[in-house]
Amino acid sequence: MNAVSKTSPDAVTSLPLGQILLQRGLITDIDLSKALSFQATLGGRLGAILIRIGAVSEDNVLEALSLQLGLEIISSEQMPQDPAVYIETLRASGIEAEWWIDQGAIAWALDANTISCICRDLLSPSLQEALYAAFPEKILTWGLVRNRDLDMMLDLTRRALADDGRDVTGDVALLRELAEEAPVVELVSNALAQAVNEGASDIHVEPREHEFDIRYRIDGVLQNRLTLPRSRFDAVASRIKLIAGLDIAERRLPQDGRIGLRISGKDLDVRVSCLPGVWGESIVMRLLLKEQKNFTLSKIGMASDQLEVFARLANEPYGIILVTGPTGSGKSTTLKATLEEIRDGKRKIITVEDPVEYNIPGVTQVQTKADIGYTFARALRSILRQDPDTIMIGEIRDVETAQIAVQASLTGHMVFSTLHTNDALTAFTRLIDMGVEPFLVASSIRAVMAQRLVRQLCPHCRVPQDPPLAIAQKCEDLKKIFPQLLTSAPTWFAAKGCRQCQNTGYRGRLGIYEMAVVSNELADMVVHQKPLHEMVVVARKSGYRDLLEDGLIKAWQGQTSVEEVIRVAGQLGVDSD
Repeated sequence: MNAVSKTSPDAVTSLPLGQILLQRGLITDIDLSKALSFQATLGGRLGAILIRIGAVSEDNVLEALSLQLGLEIISSEQMPQDPAVYIETLRASGIEAEWWIDQGAIAWALDANTISCICRDLLSPSLQEALYAAFPEKILTWGLVRNRDLDMMLDLTRRALADDGRDVTGDVALLRELAEEAPVVELVSNALAQAVNEGASDIHVEPREHEFDIRYRIDGVLQNRLTLPRSRFDAVASRIKLIAGLDIAERRLPQDGRIGLRISGKDLDVRVSCLPGVWGESIVMRLLLKEQKNFTLSKIGMASDQLEVFARLANEPYGIILVTGPTGSGKSTTLKATLEEIRDGKRKIITVEDPVEYNIPGVTQVQTKADIGYTFARALRSILRQDPDTIMIGEIRDVETAQIAVQASLTGHMVFSTLHTNDALTAFTRLIDMGVEPFLVASSIRAVMAQRLVRQLCPHCRVPQDPPLAIAQKCEDLKKIFPQLLTSAPTWFAAKGCRQCQNTGYRGRLGIYEMAVVSNELADMVVHQKPLHEMVVVARKSGYRDLLEDGLIKAWQGQTSVEEVIRVAGQLGVDSD
């Protein structure tokens, strides 16, 4: 299928590429000046330079080039997947296949009279001249293509032509050389840029026997974005490890590193984790934007009754508030929003974190360094000598940290922290199991809140759908308990999928919460270590509801789907039909 409408890449607008990107607000004047200076010194195409310095993503450059040249962008789905198709055209050209590979160019026959051409440097006069000479009787059509798609097809063709079986895994010098090659540098840069543009929180690079996958975690769910030949994995892995300051020769032990980058015009911290596996190292990159959205307690998904109670407790002069949940459940965002809420310039607020994920103006933030013995407990001892009013502990990991937090709360400090538990009420048991005395747990903790993140329905494609009978009945029961939240008729929706949400049916996330306020009766039960089901009965007297119930309230309101709530919170407590 012909994806392009012109036979040559002639400009259809007089505007330079840089000006097009400026007009679209995709780069700044500073970015353009820096790229032009780089180009004047070292040469190269402006678009490639802007991508290389992290000013803009490849997709944005391609869209601007498409506007400038009047050429369409060819996706990987529009390209032949069989390398034999390319090889036949390359051999028909009369030019050595190695020349095509070196030029970063490839072509295939669309029909008996038309050849489709893509290449890394579309505007190269010598390349165009060579191809027109090679196919004098044919119509040549030109298209724009992502570098990663072009590289994938070039690799397939190269391997089909001659698989030399070269083993690079033991040659550190060769690995370093491969990691510095332009296609590898651009592949890694483009993967990071695309992830930022799509709002991904993590990038997973996962090797298999014959291929490796690049997957993004978007709204908490992994989505495959690219599959490449296994022969390219060592160069890509080495590139990532090189810029993260890791040892590229070490593949037997886990490694952790960090990268500071500017991608798509945004400053980014990237935490890199390498884990040896059967087919090679699994690499995960956690993306942390330095310029985070200004989350507030009112915008993270708390219902009005929970928000009122939590905000009141957060402004108390002393005590502990715990936020619990697994990794990636939004605990750090909730604590950041809480500190933003109480930050009034009248109190000394200090945090101790590993790592510092969000920068909060007016708050003293401390980074632990376990490799030199600067742990949470050691940092907390120093913090207590800094005359703090409020302390935020990134995570209570051991009994020493827990005991210092308890003592700080009992001596007039407000303490916020996180804990890894499945629900709110088991936080008491977790602290007691760590070694904290039950009476200290009961007297210091003001509230415990468990949370998860559910995906919000895409407003462009959501479709009405009645819930299962058991769910509808449970929500009718909830309406009797929380009439102030379920005031209107239910608006049940299901996910469908469209271009706006990349066919997932969801865009963005919000929190679901279960909050247990420590009343005198509940504190007495903690001291006597009563079973969980008895504590639930008492907690409900103070407005407690579990994660599933809070999620179903949000599904009733049309914010998410029943399927998504059950995926995240389970369906324990819902009677079967």
